[in-house]
Amino acid sequence: MEKFEVKSQFYLNNQPFKIYAGAVHYFRLAPSEWEPTLRALKLSGLNTVETYIPWNVHEPVEGQFNFTGQADVREFVLLAQKLGLYVILRPSPYICAEWEFGGFPAWLLRYSDMLVRSNTPRFMSKVKAYYAELFKVLVPLQITHGGPVLMMQVENEYGSFGNDKAYLRAIKQLMLDNGVDVPLFTADGSWQQALAAGSLIDDDVLVTANFGSHSAENLAELQQFMTAHGKQWPLMCMEFWDGWFNRWQEEIIKRAASSFKTDLQELVDAGASFNLYMFRGGTNFGFYNGSSSRQAIDYPQVTSYDYDAILHEDGQPNAKLAELQAVLKVPAVMPDMPVVKAYPTTTATAQVRLIDVLDELGQVADSVTPLPMEQGSGYGYQLYQTTVVGQEQPEKLKLVDVADRADIYVNQKLVAMQYQASLGDEVEVPLAAQNQLQILVENTGRVNYGQRLLSPTQSKGIRTGVVIDRHLHFGWRQWFIDFSRLSQVDWQTSATVQYGPTLTKFNFDCSERHGTYLDCSQFGKGVVILNGHNLGRYWRAGPTQTLYIPKDFLKLGQNELVVFETTEKAITQVQFSDQPKEADGCEN
Repeated sequence: MEKFEVKSQFYLNNQPFKIYAGAVHYFRLAPSEWEPTLRALKLSGLNTVETYIPWNVHEPVEGQFNFTGQADVREFVLLAQKLGLYVILRPSPYICAEWEFGGFPAWLLRYSDMLVRSNTPRFMSKVKAYYAELFKVLVPLQITHGGPVLMMQVENEYGSFGNDKAYLRAIKQLMLDNGVDVPLFTADGSWQQALAAGSLIDDDVLVTANFGSHSAENLAELQQFMTAHGKQWPLMCMEFWDGWFNRWQEEIIKRAASSFKTDLQELVDAGASFNLYMFRGGTNFGFYNGSSSRQAIDYPQVTSYDYDAILHEDGQPNAKLAELQAVLKVPAVMPDMPVVKAYPTTTATAQVRLIDVLDELGQVADSVTPLPMEQGSGYGYQLYQTTVVGQEQPEKLKLVDVADRADIYVNQKLVAMQYQASLGDEVEVPLAAQNQLQILVENTGRVNYGQRLLSPTQSKGIRTGVVIDRHLHFGWRQWFIDFSRLSQVDWQTSATVQYGPTLTKFNFDCSERHGTYLDCSQFGKGVVILNGHNLGRYWRAGPTQTLYIPKDFLKLGQNELVVFETTEKAITQVQFSDQPKEADGCEN
């Protein structure tokens, strides 16, 4: 059985060992893409694959655990071992990763006393229950048990959030209690305050740093921190950022291959170990994109997690692959290229209005005040409806504590769309004697980093209520929209009214399965579901204009694709592409 140790250097089977790793998130790739990605990783000169483990993927509903399909972390790790790779796992409750709520499941927010990333009874009891199931899967994969896992993470960039050592020690103890016996580590920013707040160096937990440039300076900071605590440990950059993520309504961020090569060479020349973040980024399928936060406003990330990484979102090599091979002095061999081709243009076969299929597509609930989204799944969309008595004159209407985007309809007419800075603005609306008020609210993605993880804004939907004139309006019905119920929709339903979001169905045949892109440049804003798989969000605002489709989501023969369009944009056909498309300029 192999042995891995952390001393003045890393030792593998009693021999000095440098970790040259690359990040691949199994949950952001279709399972058929795991093996070619890992083969490319090994071909590039790396010896280890690193991955986060998102809590919300593995326990999407409290007490219901999922380790199958894209969530089959065991199969992913065993595949890496089969290919001769080692593995680093990061199973901390919080992962960041530009992932919805930093990996926390939305159902945590149903508890009024929930304080994430803290040594509080409610939060720790939920982590304990999750870990009891998670480590049944992970423990046998450790190198001490014949598996390929070298190390596991206690917490991630905690020094950029808090300094509660009791919390860090409680997480560490839970890992030990559940059978973890490989070396543990923390990862933080490389400055002294972050390392001091986020590490467990005095508890002999390895300290690593995250950065993407100025390698010598950052390694010196890490060395200084270790020396001050009397530790002689190997230096490791746990996240060497080779690219970056992207947000809606902003330009695409890319990193030059030459810059990447220069800074990585400096890291290697210093004798440090590293993990490239990312080796292949993948896709934020479904409603799992995270959100950045600036002051009081959240800025959601796009569906594509291409990251300008070594391999692109669809597996095609970036120019950085050749630079990586040059730095590591391995043959400049290109991996097998994945097949990415366009399918023929397809015209719509049916269309219904959301308002006409609400009972089929949504779980309905009546309440005195509007219910937040967490009373349902916590993700996606929720439609609120009520009846308002008017005085045959315009009235002021105001949404109080709403997140994140709201379309307001009065008597079947769109009167306002509010998003970010305009949320909660007072709207003057015409009110007859009897009025129907409908509000479609979208959760565009919870923040994944920083102190706003604790903000009440991470509860989505209408949190307080709706004010008309000067009073809160009571008496609501709401539908928690669930796209897994699409099979219940009657596509022959005749539209009773011509307004609001639409669901448009397309049927097309595939004689062969391969990766492709759906061109969304002629759409407005919404999501696409293909054969039951939520491909993620699109938005004409840019910067991305396509959704990646892995071959796993397609069927030989008949396929069903549904576009949920929330604007008045007419959806009549879908086009495919063999490459991603970017917007000419970002819209507001």
